[in-house]
Amino acid sequence: MAGLEPLYALARAAISRPQDALVCGVHWELVWHGYRCLGAGDQPGPDERKSELLPAGWEANKEVYTLRYKSTDDAHELLLKAIMVEDSMILNVMDRSSQKVADVTLAVADYINPEHLDDFHKVYKNTEELRTRIASGIIAPLSGPAEKDKKEPKAEKKDADLLRDYDPLRVPPRQPAGTRAPSWPSPLSPFAVGGEDLNPLGGRSGGMIMDPLRSGVPHPGIDPSSGIPGRLPPGAVPPGARFDPFGPLGAGRSRPDPDHLPPPGYDDMFM
Repeated sequence: MAGLEPLYALARAAISRPQDALVCGVHWELVWHGYRCLGAGDQPGPDERKSELLPAGWEANKEVYTLRYKSTDDAHELLLKAIMVEDSMILNVMDRSSQKVADVTLAVADYINPEHLDDFHKVYKNTEELRTRIASGIIAPLSGPAEKDKKEPKAEKKDADLLRDYDPLRVPPRQPAGTRAPSWPSPLSPFAVGGEDLNPLGGRSGGMIMDPLRSGVPHPGIDPSSGIPGRLPPGAVPPGARFDPFGPLGAGRSRPDPDHLPPPGYDDMFM
């Protein structure tokens, strides 16, 4: 933790407890990551300036340390509160710019030798672990998402392209673009049974749409648009319209067949 030694020497007069030394170490770690201290307390004071040093009165409250920081590029402003709970220190940091909050709990005895407060070279221990805890628990959560947000416009651009290409009135193609239409199996193949049912419009046979006039079987002499003698006048059925006849078609079919009403006793062989 290069640079901490001169800072500790300047703050040594105010360090009387192990938690003071730990706050001093946390402060320098924030400075190393590009933050500068504005002052102590929740509210700003007169003539505040960014500084790498701890402000006057930073150790006044031994139970709750309150410090304010600002990044060198003015993008982030942090409010740090270090609260002592028995032998542990809870670091609660809020970024006032984004309202994001990060928390880290440190056991004071894991990083401070209380019997060596007068000797900087012995007072700190597990310094690399302390740096890792601060970086992963405070620095990364508060500054990491900002870099992630920079990548969001790409995703938004992709969504915009999808919306631009989307047309709710457009009929989708029957097969994906760039692919060939499926080749229907030959009806002569013994393995092609039911294959024509896959083609909705049918071909020479089959299909899923029933149309007696378009089933592929010729019906000479039947044209509903020309009318049906005795039933429909010409033009009653529009040209090309589907038409389901409502009765037998063809000449001689407009009247009942005499054989449909035989006289009583027709089974008598002598009649």
